[in-house]
Amino acid sequence: MTSTLTIALLVFVALLLGGGMVFLLTRGRSDKADALERGFAQLVAQQTELTGRLSAMAEAQSLSQSALTTTLNERLDQVSVRMGVSLEENATKTVESLSTLAERLALIDQAQKNITELSTQVVGLQDILANKQARGAFGEVQLQDIVSSALPPSAYAFQATLGGGTRADCLVHLPNPPGSIAIDAKFPLDAYHLLRNAKDDTERTLAQRQFRGDLLKHVKDISDKYIVPGETAESALMFLPSEAVYAELHANFPDVVTRSYAARVWIVSPTTLMATLNTVRAVLKDVEMRKQAGEIQKYVGLMLQDVTRLDTRVGNLEKHFQMAEKDIREVRLSADAISKRGDKIQDVELGEADAAVPLAAPRVERDLLT
Repeated sequence: MTSTLTIALLVFVALLLGGGMVFLLTRGRSDKADALERGFAQLVAQQTELTGRLSAMAEAQSLSQSALTTTLNERLDQVSVRMGVSLEENATKTVESLSTLAERLALIDQAQKNITELSTQVVGLQDILANKQARGAFGEVQLQDIVSSALPPSAYAFQATLGGGTRADCLVHLPNPPGSIAIDAKFPLDAYHLLRNAKDDTERTLAQRQFRGDLLKHVKDISDKYIVPGETAESALMFLPSEAVYAELHANFPDVVTRSYAARVWIVSPTTLMATLNTVRAVLKDVEMRKQAGEIQKYVGLMLQDVTRLDTRVGNLEKHFQMAEKDIREVRLSADAISKRGDKIQDVELGEADAAVPLAAPRVERDLLT
């Protein structure tokens, strides 16, 4: 950049000189030689001064450019260091973020697999509940799990045959009254699906009518089959293994529930069945305690007899203690008398009256004997 500026200045000076020479020549050679020399000398002096100034400017420009280059290099080094540190930190944070993202993606992938498996299971459950026989088996399995976890094995029987030849899914043994209670695990679900999938009021009305009719028919069948006078209780249970169906029934079909009560058929869900069986277990425990009441009374009577004999023997032992206490008192009195006689004997002074001692000796002996 400095050399370019110098060349430009030299070109400018050459143009000035050339112009001056042309001007002098145009005036003719008639001008005086001294004027030409003075002009030429003035131009040379100006050129020398201009060259010095250009050199000073070039040197100052060179120093300024050097300082600017140094400053720029230092700034670039600082920027490079800062960018390097920043890039390293960003790279570290990016790696950490990618690691966290990978972990979360793995969790999301696992959750997606679980959702897929659950969807498959739900579809499988819907397939099971779509078939009447499979639905009945599903209800029986759930009924068996609830009953076996709530009651002792002796309190129930599965697939029990009643007197009329009908077979109950479960028969809970209770004493008379009320008697054994039958539980049916089959339930109508087709109309419920129609009700849930109804698209307009017409389909909903038809589905409600079918749902009500299916339930009332099932209630009547349970009442006719599983309430046997003299063999079972005056009521039976219809088990609905779906809380949703149970809620729908009590929310929108109260008339069906009322008519089931009239038919002595109690509709229960898994939750209410567990509560009912807990009540049954308390009744069975009370009955068992009543059976053992006679045996308990027998042992209580024997225990009272033992207490009476113990009281008699304690009285006899008290009498013996009293007699022993009397004997001890008499022995104590004799011992005190002997002690007193001994003290009197020690107090007798031996002297000239020794001849009188034999006469008194028999009386002392008699006193000791008494």
